[in-house]
Amino acid sequence: MHKLLLALATALYLLALPVKGQEAASKPVAEVLAQDLREEVLRFEATVKDMFGRQETKPVPVTVYRPQGDGPFPLFVFNHGRAVEAKRAQQGRYRPESLARYLVAKGFVVMVPNRIGYWETYGGFDPEYSGCRSIEPMSIAASDEVLATVAFARSLPYVDTSRWLVGGVSVGGLTSVATVGRAPEGLVGGINFSGGTGGNPDNNPGKPCNPSATTQYWGSIAKNAKVPMVWMYWENDKFWGSNIPKLWHQAWQDGGGQAQFAGFDAVGEDGHGGINLDLDRWLPVVDQFLQNLGFDTPAIVQIPTASGFATIDNAGVVPVGAAGKAAYAKFLEMPLPRAFAVSSKGGFGYARGDYAAGRALGFCQRTGNTCKLYAVGDDVVYKP
Repeated sequence: MHKLLLALATALYLLALPVKGQEAASKPVAEVLAQDLREEVLRFEATVKDMFGRQETKPVPVTVYRPQGDGPFPLFVFNHGRAVEAKRAQQGRYRPESLARYLVAKGFVVMVPNRIGYWETYGGFDPEYSGCRSIEPMSIAASDEVLATVAFARSLPYVDTSRWLVGGVSVGGLTSVATVGRAPEGLVGGINFSGGTGGNPDNNPGKPCNPSATTQYWGSIAKNAKVPMVWMYWENDKFWGSNIPKLWHQAWQDGGGQAQFAGFDAVGEDGHGGINLDLDRWLPVVDQFLQNLGFDTPAIVQIPTASGFATIDNAGVVPVGAAGKAAYAKFLEMPLPRAFAVSSKGGFGYARGDYAAGRALGFCQRTGNTCKLYAVGDDVVYKP
């Protein structure tokens, strides 16, 4: 019996040892920061409480994107969402690069805090746990970290915190609503992408637990809000469904808050991801909102007309090296919409689908080179 147990233990030990291929695959891949956005990760400490009254102070990693130059530039604090329990341990650093690229082009420093209970601080203390009861404690904790981010930004010479905005997606959208409801100094507006809490898209699609808690709380804090917001939701949101966000918005307005409601048709398999799937539709809405607040620098990538430089299938004249020409061959196989960009130093980037031109330029510019569109759809738009 002893020998049998020893053999079993040995077998389990050997099975637990990684093979070389698995070991190599598990090694972390070094992140490539967006040089053109001057992307960096800074850290500051914040103190928050959970719904049980427990208070802790922890470091908050914040991803910073900023324009070229010394500034100071106005600030935009953007907040990530909250994965369902089974997936939260894998929720890493949030990098909303397409959104940040647009906002940086508008002239903002964008700061994206990874709030306490996520990424580096996951486990043991979760100040945003609500148990599907009152959302007030999680709202206060999350918005406390927004205010701590702004306080930290005041120490950075390139940030002007006298005019700042808050935004977020999902629970990050809830965070932006909660922050606007606290009327902090310098805040001029808020943006809510698919905001809410309590969703379970896998087990109860479109039916969040206790949505009336959000209705009640948002209605109660709306009277304190002093700045306008824009709220964006998609018809096929598997977290909230199509009707519940409208009830939340009505409660906000009835309570005295100002918010434009932009409802979009279904996109993809789950409209909760509309921030990433539907830039072509939401960008003009956000752009108009920011223009109304005085932030009118053009930032949406415009598609040039066909230049006649070459036919779309003439890969030999594309001003890129061998790797770029191989990538261009892949680009030609992509369905529309699609875009291909080239840099002044032979670099390239390409994308297909939503906001293809903007994303292709972004991929090209990440290494810090100046880029322009070479082809969009079936047209060559490049001018030497």
